[in-house]
Amino acid sequence: MLIHDLIGIGFGPSNLALAIALDELQQGGPPLETLFIERQRSFTWHRDMLLDGTHMQVSFLKDLATLRNPASRFTFINYLHEKQRLQDFINLKTFFPSRREFNDYFAWAAAQFEDRCAYGEEVIEVLPEQQGGKVTLLRVRSRDSAGAVRERLTRNLALGIGGTPSIPACFAPLRDDSRVFHSSGYLRGIAAHAQARHIAVLGAGQSAAEIFMDLHGRPHGPRVDLILRAQALKPSDDSPFVNEIFNPDFVDHVYGRTEDERDALLREFRHTNYACPDLDLIQRIFQVFYDQKINGAARHRLLRRHEVEDVRAGADGIELALRDLDTGHGYSERYDAVVLATGYARAQHRTMLAPLAPYLPGFAADRHYRLHSVPEFQPMIFLQGACETTHGLSDTLLSVTAVRTGEIGQVLAAACRQAQQPDLAERRALA
Repeated sequence: MLIHDLIGIGFGPSNLALAIALDELQQGGPPLETLFIERQRSFTWHRDMLLDGTHMQVSFLKDLATLRNPASRFTFINYLHEKQRLQDFINLKTFFPSRREFNDYFAWAAAQFEDRCAYGEEVIEVLPEQQGGKVTLLRVRSRDSAGAVRERLTRNLALGIGGTPSIPACFAPLRDDSRVFHSSGYLRGIAAHAQARHIAVLGAGQSAAEIFMDLHGRPHGPRVDLILRAQALKPSDDSPFVNEIFNPDFVDHVYGRTEDERDALLREFRHTNYACPDLDLIQRIFQVFYDQKINGAARHRLLRRHEVEDVRAGADGIELALRDLDTGHGYSERYDAVVLATGYARAQHRTMLAPLAPYLPGFAADRHYRLHSVPEFQPMIFLQGACETTHGLSDTLLSVTAVRTGEIGQVLAAACRQAQQPDLAERRALA
């Protein structure tokens, strides 16, 4: 069986950027045997949130390569050049492309690694392979859409699996009810319920705001209740000094702090990334509610300081037991569909790597995103997008992706070069 130098689980922007970094680091040197396994049938980035009129929240310069290697052929600028749109983009005078265009940029880059990605397979297990009392390899088991299981061996692993939808506990019993769906599946979910007349959207972040405006703009659109625990929709702080926390070199500052200091930093800057729509989007939503006052027709409602206490599914809709946190008043509302824009959890790697837990104390990562392991465990396992508590708020964002993958690539390439060197005694014997 072929032994890979690296298997990457997931082929979203993080592992795509790693593929690019490794490709550029290996130029002129011995190639590494790499493979990425992606459960989607083809590359798509947040396919169900590619809404009309939505734009990136980070500069196009924070692409797959620029901050690591501005001369890379995989920059967004080169993508525009190859697509013959560079001059037109310049005339837009913006740092923030549409989300559709950035998805196309990612797909353009991913297409150049088709031979190194197995699409349509979901990794189901990662097992240790022992030899001489040491774990020397990892066995990665995946299942394709037909149910067939495939096994591959690797010396190292990189997880870039993104987040999993965070579902409030009261909605857990309705996971199989198509009328309740997470924002990550919004376009598919709303297409299946196009006739819904009354819809609840839970959340106070960018996704909730974008979904509200998308529903508002649909022909013969539904009535929408935007439900949030906060008093108001608060804009993200993207001022220059605050934005420095997303600089790659700020990772060193965060990683070097104590646990209490890191927690304090995460709390202080939380509203740069969580529950903070763009100010322009907030202003558009405010305009919608202002226009309702002019027209005297309250189609939508902003249910601020509200909490969902219970959920019941019936033949005539989804009933939410709501409580106004200011007055304490409780009441029920019935909806044809409920959209949960409630964020993501980032702990799936622990489940996927559970068979390796005895070798990975606490699933703690070092500065270069490599999980600490016991001495008898030889493979390196890198985490992408699951180290926020130790590396900072930028960890789940594009802001540090290019630089992070360069750091991982350097560590991986150095280790593989060392492993490829023949044993000194063997070389002497052959001399």
